[in-house]
Amino acid sequence: MRLGNGSASSTGLGLMAATLLLAACSGGNDEQPPVETAEKAAPAPVAPAPSAPAEPMPADADLTYAADPALAPPAAPEAGIGSGAKAIPDAIQGRWALDAGDCAARAGTDLTALVIDAKTLRFFESAGDLARVRERSANRIVADYKFSGEGEQWDRLMLLALVDGGKTLVRRDYGEGAAPEPMRYRRCMP
Repeated sequence: MRLGNGSASSTGLGLMAATLLLAACSGGNDEQPPVETAEKAAPAPVAPAPSAPAEPMPADADLTYAADPALAPPAAPEAGIGSGAKAIPDAIQGRWALDAGDCAARAGTDLTALVIDAKTLRFFESAGDLARVRERSANRIVADYKFSGEGEQWDRLMLLALVDGGKTLVRRDYGEGAAPEPMRYRRCMP
């Protein structure tokens, strides 16, 4: 297929080839979501490249959430945040770290630690206060947070889910500046 000033017939053949390629990759499912919906959905896990083996996501990880870009972050935390159904689930609360070595590190030197209570996420140089709960269960929450740190303030939509029987916390961020892949934290034992 040529790009640029191709003839109408080569352009038509290129479109047909692209359509056939997409159909071949569909896995036989004739009911594909509209393009707009597919773009809003959280990206599906991608098989790791042979040169960079990655741990597969445990089967009990519910990381599906389609963020609605039309739903703006709240201007202020909703009433009742931090208690009952408007709190971070008890099972998720505690101390977590991306690097297991940070579990034993002294406060202030634990660069990858994340401390979670009923309404706040505390990182090394920033903190996020729960502002709105979008979805919640005993082992999962999707919520909007108001962050501050290093003289900056920002909003972040985040999914937190427990896997591996509660030993691992998976964090997936949404929106501008969000990490492209989920992050896996190990629970720090007291």
